[in-house]
Amino acid sequence: MANRKMPFFKSWAPEWLVKIILFAMTLPGIIIFFLPLANVNAAAGYYGCEPADIQFSVALFYAGYVGFYSLERRFFSFLAAKEYFLLFTTLQIVACLICYFTQEIYILFPVRFIQGMLFAGNVNLSLSQIFTRLNSERGREISFSVFFGILICATPFNNLITADLIDSYNFNIVYKTAIFSYLPGLVFLTLMMSNYRTGARFHLYKLDWQSFAVFSTMLVLIGYIMIFGQEYYWLEDYRIMGSVIGIIVLTAISVFRQNAIKRPYIDLRVFKYRNFKVGLLILFVMYICRFASGITNNFFATELHLDPFYISYINIFNLCGLVVGVIIACCMVLQKKRIQYIWGPGFLMLLLFHALMYYSFDVQADEFNYYIPLFLQGLGVGLIMVPTIIYIISSVPAYIGPSAAATALAVRYLGFCASIALINYFELFEKSRHYNAFQDHLSAVDPAVKNFLHRQTGKLTAKGMLEDHAVKASQKLLIGKVNIQNHVRFAMDYYEMMVWLLAGVLLLIFIFPYLNRTALYLKSRRLSPA
Repeated sequence: MANRKMPFFKSWAPEWLVKIILFAMTLPGIIIFFLPLANVNAAAGYYGCEPADIQFSVALFYAGYVGFYSLERRFFSFLAAKEYFLLFTTLQIVACLICYFTQEIYILFPVRFIQGMLFAGNVNLSLSQIFTRLNSERGREISFSVFFGILICATPFNNLITADLIDSYNFNIVYKTAIFSYLPGLVFLTLMMSNYRTGARFHLYKLDWQSFAVFSTMLVLIGYIMIFGQEYYWLEDYRIMGSVIGIIVLTAISVFRQNAIKRPYIDLRVFKYRNFKVGLLILFVMYICRFASGITNNFFATELHLDPFYISYINIFNLCGLVVGVIIACCMVLQKKRIQYIWGPGFLMLLLFHALMYYSFDVQADEFNYYIPLFLQGLGVGLIMVPTIIYIISSVPAYIGPSAAATALAVRYLGFCASIALINYFELFEKSRHYNAFQDHLSAVDPAVKNFLHRQTGKLTAKGMLEDHAVKASQKLLIGKVNIQNHVRFAMDYYEMMVWLLAGVLLLIFIFPYLNRTALYLKSRRLSPA
């Protein structure tokens, strides 16, 4: 029975065990996806670089995944499943080994991009073996839910399992852990997998590597601009200006090429469908709001002075919200609920999260106040993610479904990069604005300032510090208090902007009835998740 249903595997291998191992094999790749963001300061300290470089390493992984997604299908058709799996998993282990031994950030960058490419192959192979064997629509949608549920849980899960590990060892220990996590599944699937292939072997001639190179270069340049643009003052810097010009030229080349060739890398006809474009907009907004939670974690660390280990425990509530949201969304999709009834509560949860956090930011606070908001944020993201992906793919005919999935993947990458750019821009802009506002009101003759400096000087001199040194130290303490207030005000302003954005999205969802004209189901059994 197992061999008839899943011919990629030997007859003695139980089908349930094979499926568990296949899903388990995606976990190490998902973990190393956002791994550097688990502790940005520790990673930056280990590689001797800036936090922006660590963010860029994640963007490079993402760009490799997005850029290689469409090309990967040709390799899957060329290689038998077993040799394909062994090749890509072995290369992933080698890449993790290089990350483990290197401390050079410029060696890490290209390796992270290659890891993203290998992740695309590993994920698509593992899930294709399950997805294409599921005869029912219900099974395919549950498969989507499980995969995306694991993917969106990656960040809080990474924080939970790596916080103590990074604190006890160097940052690179996490790559060593990833290597060992690949090995059990590699051994089991080597023994279980057969040399079965789906059809004739398609040789790798006419491989559209040119489109891959152009598309991937565009993605890398976009990530570079979004992450480093604020630091380099945007178009005032020749590197950012050159990157923008490069993106414009490459976009024109890519559009012309996709319209000219017989088998386009990404079929641009997907943009003819209105609901497809609406789905992309919803997904883009959701990703911007999703990564705004990084401001909350930064607030926990800098203002409440919580260590990474404790922050990871607080984020368990966010993790629980994600799991519950994915389960509820999956049930609603299976029951054929209207998309408005799924998106509405999801974005409402995100709006409540940002509104509650707006009133909860303070220089002194009880961490118990943040449990419910974090759960609501996870619940909102979990509700929106899977139905939106299915909605986007269902909005186009089945024969261009892979292009729709690839485009949705690219939009998620753009949402990730845009969230970083917005946070970096508003952090600098708002902090400067509030700092100047505080300077206008703070002076040496201000009674509150005089009282603060007098109290702090008295405390320091009472502990043995010389009076001149105590006065200077009190002034530094005042500046530190002002900087804390600047950060809190920036967080409040950013979350207020998110509230207005989410209110606009909710208005869009409930005003336009044509959003419900797309049936939420997966038409193709050959469509692997993006």
